[in-house]
Amino acid sequence: MDEETRYEAVRSRDARFDGEFFFAVETTGIYCRPSCPAVTPKRRNVRYYATAAAAQGAGFRACRRCRPDAVPGSAAWNVRADVVGRAMRMIGDGVVDREGVAGLAVRLGYSARQVQRQLTAEVGAGPVALARAQRAHTTRVLLQTTDLPITEIAFASGFASVRQFNDTIRAVYAATPTELRAAAPRRGGGTGRRAAAPSAGIPLRLAYRGPYQSAAVFDLLADEAVPGVEEMSGPPGRRTYRRTLRLPYGHGVVAVDERPGGGSGGGTVVDSGRGSG
Repeated sequence: MDEETRYEAVRSRDARFDGEFFFAVETTGIYCRPSCPAVTPKRRNVRYYATAAAAQGAGFRACRRCRPDAVPGSAAWNVRADVVGRAMRMIGDGVVDREGVAGLAVRLGYSARQVQRQLTAEVGAGPVALARAQRAHTTRVLLQTTDLPITEIAFASGFASVRQFNDTIRAVYAATPTELRAAAPRRGGGTGRRAAAPSAGIPLRLAYRGPYQSAAVFDLLADEAVPGVEEMSGPPGRRTYRRTLRLPYGHGVVAVDERPGGGSGGGTVVDSGRGSG
């Protein structure tokens, strides 16, 4: 994709390009998604990045208006079989958080230096920076959609210490974790703390790339549900899909609700077996 195409996507606020690239504005120190509703910056002040991690590594902070860190990355990473595609999927699965860059390299069959070089060349950031960006995004989701204690969120997001957690959040969002939580958007407008999570699990709001045909996805999941592993309940338009999960430290159940109108669904992750299995 050339620079002219990218700038046209930014100028027209084309949401189809969200996650395909990010742009940063040198005069403000902020990076955004292409569909950001803010005033279009002058072409000479714009820089483009393949990932949010690359923009963060260049010293730019996430826009508080369009929240570019929340947009799903390029769908290409889900299908590419080369080392970069495999690395992106493994980093997304938390391999770097659990096993470090050395563990990622072993899984890929390359040296740590080769993995670093290939990722940096293609997406503008190495495995540590990519994992850091993912931890920061997970933190934001948990802070703004749950009522979990901040210390618990720090470790649930993959940080090794509270100090590392605080330093990273300040660097990425120019705000403290407490300030991020206070700025959480409420349904119906306003800001403030989330309602307390039910004891059965943790409700989450997950990002998606529109247009999203959730009804068709739910139809497919219902048709191909594996007995004993997956189930679909409820009438069309208000269905709930559930399935069991094998997690690094136990087992759990994820439930996704279908919203009326065929838009995005809300998600609930239920940890039903922490520490078991």
